[in-house]
Amino acid sequence: MAILSNVSFPCSNISLKPSHSSSPSSRSHCFLRCSQEGKEVVSPLVWSLGEEVSKRSLLALVSASLFFVDPALAFKGGGPYGQGVTRGQDLSGKDFSGQTLIRQDFKTSILRQANFKGAKLLGASFFDADLTGADLSETDLRGADFSLANVTKVNLTNANLEGATATGNTSFKGSNITGADFTDVPLRDDQREYLCKIADGVNATTGNATKDTLLCN
Repeated sequence: MAILSNVSFPCSNISLKPSHSSSPSSRSHCFLRCSQEGKEVVSPLVWSLGEEVSKRSLLALVSASLFFVDPALAFKGGGPYGQGVTRGQDLSGKDFSGQTLIRQDFKTSILRQANFKGAKLLGASFFDADLTGADLSETDLRGADFSLANVTKVNLTNANLEGATATGNTSFKGSNITGADFTDVPLRDDQREYLCKIADGVNATTGNATKDTLLCN
């Protein structure tokens, strides 16, 4: 299977040696013997006597637990996300300004004070990311995912967020949204009310007034 192509199995000469007790209330024991780098490691495995666990199934379970993925392959992004390692990383202060990062995966990353000015971020995921103090001015954020993200004190001047997602505890508190376009962005009532109080300007790209895109009364 393809999933096994980038994994390694650290042990060899695995054997399962059961031992049983004649007492009906006792538990059966199975010892895993694993030879690694010339050393034998013995680990006990225990299950209830009444349970029917085949040796083959148990060996498969133990073998799976010993597989590990090469750390270098852990966050390649893959698919539409490109080769940059951007998911689950501390990218505080990193400069992404002007870059094309369509559908880039920034899930759970720390992006404090990161610079995205003028970047193309269509469909990018900032799910549960920390964007405190980041510069997202003049960015194309159409369809981006800000679910559960911390978007406080962010510069969203002239950003286009049409169709972006901002569900859960997403917070825009303290952000500059002058000229930002929030067309079709689902916002909690408290966030919409807060943003309407500070909304101002017209988006330079879409020509839409920020207050209108927020459906402010």
